[in-house]
Amino acid sequence: MFDKILIANRGEIALRVIRACREMGIQSVAVHSTADADAMHVRMADEAICIGPPPSTESYLNVASIIAACEVTGAQAIHPGYGFLSENANFVQIIQDHDLTFIGPTAEHIRVMGDKITAKDTMKALGVPCVPGSDGGVPDLASAKRIGEEIGYPVIIKATAGGGGRGMKVAQTAADMESAFMTARAEGKSNFGNDEVYIEKYLTTPRHIEIQVFGDGKGNAVHLGERDCSLQRRHQKVFEEAPGPAISAEERAAIGKTCADAVAKIDYIGAGTIEFLYENGEFYFIEMNTRLQVEHPVTEAIFGVDLVREQIRVAEGLPMSFTQDDLTINGHAIEVRINAERLPNFAPCPGRITQYHAPGGLGVRMDSALYDGYSIPPFYDSLIGKLIVHGRDRPEALARLNRALGELIVDGVDTTVPLFHALLEEEAVQAGSYNIHWLEHWLETNLAEG
Repeated sequence: MFDKILIANRGEIALRVIRACREMGIQSVAVHSTADADAMHVRMADEAICIGPPPSTESYLNVASIIAACEVTGAQAIHPGYGFLSENANFVQIIQDHDLTFIGPTAEHIRVMGDKITAKDTMKALGVPCVPGSDGGVPDLASAKRIGEEIGYPVIIKATAGGGGRGMKVAQTAADMESAFMTARAEGKSNFGNDEVYIEKYLTTPRHIEIQVFGDGKGNAVHLGERDCSLQRRHQKVFEEAPGPAISAEERAAIGKTCADAVAKIDYIGAGTIEFLYENGEFYFIEMNTRLQVEHPVTEAIFGVDLVREQIRVAEGLPMSFTQDDLTINGHAIEVRINAERLPNFAPCPGRITQYHAPGGLGVRMDSALYDGYSIPPFYDSLIGKLIVHGRDRPEALARLNRALGELIVDGVDTTVPLFHALLEEEAVQAGSYNIHWLEHWLETNLAEG
């Protein structure tokens, strides 16, 4: 059993891990930049250590400082949360070289799934359905045009090392290919130091469905159903729910088993999410995230499990505390991401919180690191909280979300709360009849950006 775990992250996800550690009787170590000296995760951890100045490259991405913090505090394991170093294979290798435990998958699994082309080839070999597209990277524009003609337009060009919506461009017709191809390569080079791209068929009205998987690293794995994350802006999720309103029990069982079998075959360890586009009853693999997801609480709500606790257990070499037969869906859960952003253009809005009140009551969970007087620093992601609700069914969850949003108070900065009030009035959201393009079109009509 670990005695002490260091959390290589900040904000609400650091608090999430600290709470799991406390329930398990494990000491927690928070790391922080100078900008986060007064942050809630620093206050709540058993120990805290400063690892650098505000820029993340000099603090939360500073591997040497994080390893040194483990040595100083005696932490035996590192939980990466999500973002920052959570999917950095070199970081995992360095941790292992220092006789520490990384609470997550192996460096090799992160490396394989971090490269979009290798991930697709791997999943295809494991029997996971994939989007029609190029076999590997596309070396030049002539090849791109040939592939576009073969699979049919529209197509999407993606940077191999891309993420967060960067390095992705759509070519609606052959005339668009040159611009889309060159732009995707340039963005890949600029953002990730890699200009390799690949091409896939662009589905016109898909939903974004992701399957939560969990493995023990010993050939055993389960799936915990799906999440529908189709309400997105610029490829960034804003509203997630489980189970998906468009997925049948039969489809869930089939794709879930396919995913669980796939990760079991490669001895995957810990939490992972296999993401798909879903259209006309078909699933198409797009990527695997080898970490805990931002939206993991909706899965926890409907299955009654603690995924962070489970991550820690299997990292210690213990078996999973549940089997596939133990996992039964209970009700419906929804999460909305509360960002410190100014509408309508979603500009980051850091500043001092003059008043904060979290909603409560049956089936309401607020994951946030806010408190009265806290100053949101301008150096990091604008996510300041996640509001999660759980109900007996989807209508009850929607009603509970509406009520909880009305209780939430975040004064001193602008937030995206008004967006969710407006979305809950929309028939498509109430009916769950949206796809990944719906929100962008809605914003153009209802919340035109400046």
